[in-house]
Amino acid sequence: MVDVNKSLSNRVLNTVLGILLALIAVIACFPFVYMMLLSFTNSTSLRFSLSDVVFDFANYKDVFERTNFLIPLKNSIIVSICTCLLNCVLCSMAAYALEKKRFKGSKLVFAIYMATLAVPGQVTMIPIFLMMRDMGLMNSYIALILPACDAFGVFLVKQFMSSVPDELLEAAQIDGAGEVYRFVKIVLPLIMPALVSLTVFTFISAWNNFLWPLVICTDSDMQTLTVALSLLKGKFETNYGLVMAGSALTFIAPFLLYAFLQKQFVEGIALSGVKG
Repeated sequence: MVDVNKSLSNRVLNTVLGILLALIAVIACFPFVYMMLLSFTNSTSLRFSLSDVVFDFANYKDVFERTNFLIPLKNSIIVSICTCLLNCVLCSMAAYALEKKRFKGSKLVFAIYMATLAVPGQVTMIPIFLMMRDMGLMNSYIALILPACDAFGVFLVKQFMSSVPDELLEAAQIDGAGEVYRFVKIVLPLIMPALVSLTVFTFISAWNNFLWPLVICTDSDMQTLTVALSLLKGKFETNYGLVMAGSALTFIAPFLLYAFLQKQFVEGIALSGVKG
């Protein structure tokens, strides 16, 4: 009798949890569905009825015509991919030095790294802008890429790298493996989930970055998607269908990236705090 009651209570609990999770999923997906439906209207307000929806893709065509969409798309792709590569290389090397090649003052260096995370980006924006201007790097990919690298990636990879056994590296060293070989052939494959997680974080951050590209790039040929989309807003009246069409096109790339790397991303986040 007790087992029957326990089984019944478990079924009720699972049903309630299922309904709750389904409700949360619907709430989470609603803004994206709303965005897609609104992109097929010519509404000048955020209120619309389903009768206004016309699947003629006129707004999507207008996005390409008004913003020359392919140029900002190309810029965003180049900046995001290069930022991911640079961030993964720099952060993995820094994490390796701090975690596996400990030196005098390494804890202090890591503490300084962590302290920089508490500084808002708006505080450092003006000094970085002046540096880029003085070096003649305005309206360049370098100016868009370099400031996107920060200490968060070092923290994420270092936490994951602590699960890599020191004995494994010592055994490779005894066998005659050099420093570069141990890092490239042993460490990097083992921390790949953390690098995937870092790639997803970095790509989304670089792809959605608006303020820095707006400040550092005055040339229209160097605009990224976020800056180009801001130009879709009218001076006196805004076609929100057009804005939502541009937002939908911008949303596709990070969505596909996360969809393909979801398993590795979750694994990297879950194991980043595990100690070896």
